[in-house]
Amino acid sequence: MRREPRRRRLPAGQPEGLRLTQLQSRLLIGSASLLLVLVVVNAVLFIGNRQIQREVAQRNQVIQQSLQLEPIYQSLVRALAESAVARQDEALRTLLASEGIQVSGTPAPATPGGQ
Repeated sequence: MRREPRRRRLPAGQPEGLRLTQLQSRLLIGSASLLLVLVVVNAVLFIGNRQIQREVAQRNQVIQQSLQLEPIYQSLVRALAESAVARQDEALRTLLASEGIQVSGTPAPATPGGQ
């Protein structure tokens, strides 16, 4: 006589096809744990990305502001260079040279009548 394998009793109302094997249960728990870890990693990366974006925006703002001031800086350097040449101010030439600005030339002769 052939005996059928003994089946576990299911709680009332649970269909037999919905039972999980031990392997399926472990895989499901492992997948859920992995998903939870990935969600946490995603949140950490998102926060880090926002901080980097803020820093880049601040640097961009500084660059934009310096571009607006560039014509003023050029005029100021030109006036200093002209003054260094006109007054033959060696200290001012040295200061400009230390900033990478080479001043060369001789003062323009004074025109009669102050023009």
